[in-house]
Amino acid sequence: MTLTERILIICVLAVLAVKPAAQAQGDTATAKSRLIVGGYGEAVYNHNFYSDNVFRYSFPDRYKQSAGHGRVDLPHAVLMLGYDFGHGWTMGTEIEFEHGGTESAVEIETEETGEFEKEIERGGEVALEQFWIQKSFAPALNLRMGHIVVPVGMTNSNHLPTQFFTVYRPEGENTIMPCTWHETGVSLWGRWRSLRYEAQLLPGLNSNYFNNSGWVHDGSASPYEFRPANKLAGAVRVDFTGIKGLRLSLSGYVGNSFNNDIVTDKRTRYDDVKGTVLIGAFDFAYRNRWLVVRGNADYGHLSDAAVIGPRNQNQNHSTSSPYPHTLVGEKAMATGIEAGVDVLAATNTRHKLFLFGRYDYYDSFIPADGQADFGWSDRNVFTAGVNYYPIPEIAIKAEGGIRILGEEYNNEPFVAVGVTWAGYFNK
Repeated sequence: MTLTERILIICVLAVLAVKPAAQAQGDTATAKSRLIVGGYGEAVYNHNFYSDNVFRYSFPDRYKQSAGHGRVDLPHAVLMLGYDFGHGWTMGTEIEFEHGGTESAVEIETEETGEFEKEIERGGEVALEQFWIQKSFAPALNLRMGHIVVPVGMTNSNHLPTQFFTVYRPEGENTIMPCTWHETGVSLWGRWRSLRYEAQLLPGLNSNYFNNSGWVHDGSASPYEFRPANKLAGAVRVDFTGIKGLRLSLSGYVGNSFNNDIVTDKRTRYDDVKGTVLIGAFDFAYRNRWLVVRGNADYGHLSDAAVIGPRNQNQNHSTSSPYPHTLVGEKAMATGIEAGVDVLAATNTRHKLFLFGRYDYYDSFIPADGQADFGWSDRNVFTAGVNYYPIPEIAIKAEGGIRILGEEYNNEPFVAVGVTWAGYFNK
């Protein structure tokens, strides 16, 4: 039995166990309302009209005539479970299967003298994206403890596939910061009139994972059975919804990242190195009967990048270590805006058909003084397509676009189609 199958069985048993236990209290209607079951998922086909060779940026002339490559994917398949225990206590959890999860097995090879052989049959990831207990004192004061989403930027706070037009998540934020970003920590949040706030205490990122193509994107990873937390960090977010149809949001993150691993560097040359990560983000969304517009602007700064980058590039890890051996930029940024018009809005149908366009600009490596730049990290992306909603919980998407790099590199056109859904089964 594969790991994916085992987790699915555990989830089903959890649902079956919780529901009868609640109903045993004698109030069937109340018991049903206390249990929340939902999820979301995506199935995608895309064709990229450019080479996927790892040296396509180092030697772009060699790959100008590439026919490209096609892919099918299950970017995310998520099961959400929640329960209201009463007296202000609730729980929530999300189990996520990325890219189909993993399939591994041990087999006995009959033609190899009965040797046991491990096989990886499918790549992918299985992650516990949320797992928390919450105590609600009032609408304006809630304490959440456990594994939680870090609400920095637009996508981390709005990552369901029905909350953006593109087939894949908007790639600017998805490149320069963890997405969906989830950590084990404590969150204080609440709503007051037109405001929602959230403040979190979290483990810091790990600078060993920073790199030139994704800035701090991989910094929340851990190959161990635990997450190193030598350094702590904080995240905040404020949403304003006082104008009909409009949401305005500010969010940020601050935390040190150097030596936040099980192996720390005690050499005196690094005594003053902190690797402080600062991220500031603004995002908005506007919706009326005809129109949806969303946008974001994110800026990040890493102190001591001129020291951390060369150390990461030259550190003496074995080739089997999980760390990249690249420089990391002192700064990174991502901006994006998308707009969609519902061409069926004038009809009396529940169906929606959005024609949309999107523009992204992002740079995952803005160098520190004395560092050379990577021209391929600076990108403009133009995308246009359609989203068809037969019901609010399901979106069928199609798009075409182009990623424009510097003059010395090859541009990257692509097309993609996807079937996505997001909803609750017992709403």
